[in-house]
Amino acid sequence: MNTISAFTFSEPIQGVQVMPLTQDGKQIRIRYYGLLRQKGARQIWLHGGFGDSKEWRDVKDYLMEQTDQGWEQTVQLEGKQLNFCFRDDTYNWDNNNGTNWIYRIT
Repeated sequence: MNTISAFTFSEPIQGVQVMPLTQDGKQIRIRYYGLLRQKGARQIWLHGGFGDSKEWRDVKDYLMEQTDQGWEQTVQLEGKQLNFCFRDDTYNWDNNNGTNWIYRIT
């Protein structure tokens, strides 16, 4: 029997898509196929923190897994906003031209 997911990935923004995994939006799946992937990175980490975009809290690096569509990772939100960017195994960064990415529950 096939199951249909109630949630889908967002439209891409600079090679990033987000999909909520729970009704409250607090658990999300992030897909990355931006600049670092295009340059052939062997490993990518999602670098993220919660709260205000100027003062990230609980900053953590999440090891991403490679899929056919890009690099993916599931994140459990603390609060209503996740600020994030990406780095590769040689510390090259993709921070969306200095603005990072934000996932916000409204």
